[in-house]
Amino acid sequence: MSDPSVPLVRGKTNHKLKGHKLLYSVSVFLSIGVWLFGYDQGVMSGIITGPYFKAYFNQPTAGVVGNMVAVLEIGAFFTSLAAAHLADNYGRRMTLRSGAFVFTVGGAIQTWCIGLKSMILGRVISGFGVGMLSMVVPIYQSEISPASHRGLLGSVEFTGNIIGYASSVWLDYACSYLQSDLSWRIPLFIQCIGGAILALGSFITPESPRYLIDTDQDVEGLAVIADFQGKELDAHSVQEEYKEIRDAVLADRAVGDRSYTALWRRYKGRVLIAMSSQMFAQLNGINVISYYAPLVFEQAGWIGRDAILMTGINALFYVASSIPPWFLMDRAGRRPILLSGAVAMAIALTATGWWIYIDQAITPNAVVVCVVVYNAAFGTSWGPVPWLYPPEIMPLPFRAKGVSLSTATNWLFNYWVGVSTPIFQELIGWRLYPMHAFFCALSFVLVYFLYPETRGVPLEEMNLLFQDEPELDDEDDEDGSDNGDDEEGSGSGSETSSLMEGGSRRRYSDGSTLPMTNKAQTEGQPGFFGKIMNVFGGNSRRRGSVRGEYNAVGLNSKGKPIRRSQRRKGRPSKSGDQAANVNIDVEVAEEYENLPNLPEDEMEDEREHDIGDVELHPSQGIGGIDLSRRNTRSVEPQ
Repeated sequence: MSDPSVPLVRGKTNHKLKGHKLLYSVSVFLSIGVWLFGYDQGVMSGIITGPYFKAYFNQPTAGVVGNMVAVLEIGAFFTSLAAAHLADNYGRRMTLRSGAFVFTVGGAIQTWCIGLKSMILGRVISGFGVGMLSMVVPIYQSEISPASHRGLLGSVEFTGNIIGYASSVWLDYACSYLQSDLSWRIPLFIQCIGGAILALGSFITPESPRYLIDTDQDVEGLAVIADFQGKELDAHSVQEEYKEIRDAVLADRAVGDRSYTALWRRYKGRVLIAMSSQMFAQLNGINVISYYAPLVFEQAGWIGRDAILMTGINALFYVASSIPPWFLMDRAGRRPILLSGAVAMAIALTATGWWIYIDQAITPNAVVVCVVVYNAAFGTSWGPVPWLYPPEIMPLPFRAKGVSLSTATNWLFNYWVGVSTPIFQELIGWRLYPMHAFFCALSFVLVYFLYPETRGVPLEEMNLLFQDEPELDDEDDEDGSDNGDDEEGSGSGSETSSLMEGGSRRRYSDGSTLPMTNKAQTEGQPGFFGKIMNVFGGNSRRRGSVRGEYNAVGLNSKGKPIRRSQRRKGRPSKSGDQAANVNIDVEVAEEYENLPNLPEDEMEDEREHDIGDVELHPSQGIGGIDLSRRNTRSVEPQ
């Protein structure tokens, strides 16, 4: 007999792109999101050394340049935290779309700025978009990637970031030959094109299946899983993956509280690991090179356009270094890559400081070699892994909040490095590089003793790796055991259900109690924030295209059952998005459980509402397939 927890649907969707083609296409598309803030790093590193840029802003001091470059991180810091609410309530694609739109607006303001204040305003607004993108893209990527390919796809995403950096550096070099303000305005404008492409493309990409299932859009979630696997909706592997995700969702709902406080209380170790990985990704010195590579080369003896040329050559090696993780991440694992990268970076940074200190004729060429080695080591290790690691280790209910904390940590330290680097280069000179080498050594120690290996571990099984899942409260356990003792004739193998009084906790055949819904379904009008999101076509948690409406059957204070409607209806999608393109005109199949001591008339009512199976007909619905009801009175109730 079919598992009643799986929607009984058959057939295929009519989406043309499926399986690995769909997976890789979406991964490449998502890399545009990280391409944008990689591009921003490179474009600013080039234009701040240009004569026309300096003249337009009245020869800005090192402090002004540092704040102009790093103020983007302030905007990114705040929105990377705020975007967790957006991702949890309106979906991964909605967050992606909003971030791309905001980034495009910020880029346009920078392009047509009329002074320092408008440039800083544009940088802050672009930072708002970068914060949302940098938080949601790793989550989105991890949730659609199979465990065996998660490292590969995460590494491909990081390569997109480096390609953005490299392309902006070479564009800066080409535009440096222009004898006007266009030498820096054109590179700033290009990022607007990338942001617009990302925003428009988000309307046709599928939503994360884990988000859909977490918000009770079960049929859509099953359809997306089938598309990514390239199989039919009722294929065994599709239903197994659905059940694995659904079980994890239900298990996490047992605690219910999804606040930042609950995240810290339940998963403090994971949060600290995620935050520290992003912190050391910045303290290890990458933005000393990425943002200020031309200044580093000028300090070593390369002057003017030659410094930008050396930055471009370095960027090509940087891109090449991001390719090996495609093959190593799922073979060698995360820990060996981080440890070896920390050692190589520490040596390269120390050597950079040494060559600048001795200042010999060979210094300019030696510094170029050291910087290339450093960037290659970072691109292979501490570049991709800290973006892959946090969404891997965070459980689904807290994934957005956990990743938002790690991403906010990244932008906070990114800002500190960005502001302090020009000042440190003037104050302490060559000592700046051994200082960051020291942080590389600290990161080696941290990874060696504290970071677990996540290679090949499914997202739903990370709790087995960390062993930090909390147990239910004693009060809950006592209620559950008392309730089970009071039920006559319900042995350990009974398939009867019982819900806690006044709650939404349901007893399953294995004796566990899990809530039926994520939160109470409220039917009020959306608030101001919700109305704004609806303009962009987002689906909130309360307005999913297929929303489960579970009304509990509980026990009153006298131990008698409380009967309420047990119908779950599918509703057509109003968003028009591909991922929610499941139009259901009848009830989704659900087989209800018998309840102990129900009156005979209510048992008859239970049988009348038994929906049975669902057939797919090629007309409309899941990608051109309609869901229709088929009476199966012979279905054995559980």
